[in-house]
Amino acid sequence: MAAALPAPRWLPTVAAALLWACCGSAVTDGIQDQAEQFFRSGHTNNWAVLVCTSRFWFNYRHVANTLSVYRSVKRLGIPDSHIVLMLADDMACNPRNPKPATVFSHKNMELNVYGDDVEVDYRSYEVTVENFLRVLTGRIPPSTPRSKRLLSDDRSNILIYMTGHGGNGFLKFQDSEEITNVELADAFEQMWQKRRYNELLFIIDTCQGASMYERFYSPNIMALASSQVGEDSLSHQPDLGIGVHLMDRYTFYVLEFLEEIHPASQTNMNDLFQVCPRSLCVSTPGHRTDLFQRDPQNVLITDFFGSVRKVEITTQTIPLDPNLVGLETRAPNDEMAAEPLKYAEQLPVAQIIHQKPKQKDWHPPGGFILGLWALIIMVFFKTYGIKHMKYIF
Repeated sequence: MAAALPAPRWLPTVAAALLWACCGSAVTDGIQDQAEQFFRSGHTNNWAVLVCTSRFWFNYRHVANTLSVYRSVKRLGIPDSHIVLMLADDMACNPRNPKPATVFSHKNMELNVYGDDVEVDYRSYEVTVENFLRVLTGRIPPSTPRSKRLLSDDRSNILIYMTGHGGNGFLKFQDSEEITNVELADAFEQMWQKRRYNELLFIIDTCQGASMYERFYSPNIMALASSQVGEDSLSHQPDLGIGVHLMDRYTFYVLEFLEEIHPASQTNMNDLFQVCPRSLCVSTPGHRTDLFQRDPQNVLITDFFGSVRKVEITTQTIPLDPNLVGLETRAPNDEMAAEPLKYAEQLPVAQIIHQKPKQKDWHPPGGFILGLWALIIMVFFKTYGIKHMKYIF
């Protein structure tokens, strides 16, 4: 019988090296995946800058657009302290408003987006191109109150929403001045150089809106527009009682999509890109993602429309009153502990949008009664003449 050949001395070393490489690669990939999941967005706070640039009653819908977005971001957790709201006109107090102190965004006149807790930071003639650029870049006077400042940092995700009348490469402010796409792009570059944002989502609802993001060149910017160059952005929801359109088409369908979102939703930005096809918007919505570092499929809607909550988990009991140190806290009732937690729905928009309009009671106006009596008297005179008046009175 032939003797077995001895194994080479280097074989165990090579096998160990291969095993270490495979295991090390698997461990490294696992740690990297965990790190990417933990730092999915990399931001620690959220801000929103919401701008309506139009004045005058016939631009009612632009104010309703902005207030509707304001309500949505507040519902998803962004507080007023992190929202800069700019409204060029006060439609709630306009003399033409048949229902003072209200702004409706639906033709049933059921959804009042003005409410009683709206904090407008810049209103009327304060809404200018200069003030808007100063808010973005932080170049504001020291006397400016905190509520009018964008106090963001390099860990801030910022939503910027703008609506109004625009054209190819510009957006009008107050029908008296304009901001160009070059000025807006330079402002975003200043923000990036001054480390004022981590990621930025820019949404604009105006005619030829896609022209406003053509000149962007700063990193980590995602942009959406309601129409392409050469197209108009159309209105929606006409109301005969108010006499104007209540919203624009693109914003209406975006908000209808946002009503299905809650703070724990996993819906991503690709879903937002599809909410208003040409069959609904009539115009062609556009988006730009080449400057954005992450895949839109991995970007949650709540990364911009929601709010990051800092939570520290502990198993220790922390008394809120220093006089209660050392005392045992009462255990919660079984019924309260068993009750499932859910997010409060501050504004039942979804039910209001899809419900049927209420039947309103018809009341004839006072002039109608007077006119009817005048018609009866005229017919009587034409038929019988003045000589028969004595039989009436």
